[in-house]
Amino acid sequence: MTQAYHADSSELPNRELLSWELFGTASRELAQTIADSGFAPEIVIAIARGGLLPAGSLSYALGLKLADAINVEFYTDVHETLPDPVLLAPMLDTESIQGKRLLVVDDVADSGRTLALVLELLRETGADARSAVLYAKSASVVDPDFVWRRTDEWIVFPWSAEPPVEPSAASPDA
Repeated sequence: MTQAYHADSSELPNRELLSWELFGTASRELAQTIADSGFAPEIVIAIARGGLLPAGSLSYALGLKLADAINVEFYTDVHETLPDPVLLAPMLDTESIQGKRLLVVDDVADSGRTLALVLELLRETGADARSAVLYAKSASVVDPDFVWRRTDEWIVFPWSAEPPVEPSAASPDA
């Protein structure tokens, strides 16, 4: 099993903290913005991993049953990225989404390069792909279609605030 690195941002003086409760509020407000826009997505596509929880929440709030994910790696630490975003297996079945209305969801458009890569890939299939993020930063190369909040701070999401759990000493397999 490959374990992802946990980015510890506790040393950063300025951080945006998103609690689980505020995440619920953010998801509903972002869903309302999307619904009010007139865009009616047929499928929600999460950018994994950060977009998985926001995408699931939005799919419920918008009443959409069809959801999928695309795996992309870019950030390796708080201020450290790979040279370019990289698509990871398993790959999204792009044949089944040709010509569909897609809502591409991520947690944040930081540099925007991951979102740009995914939107380009999906639009090449003829899909009407629009983007939704909880947060957008001013440095993003993509201005997402739907944004809950804008900030230039490092964001601490409730699902990544703590390091991964480890087996306890009392575990029978330890």
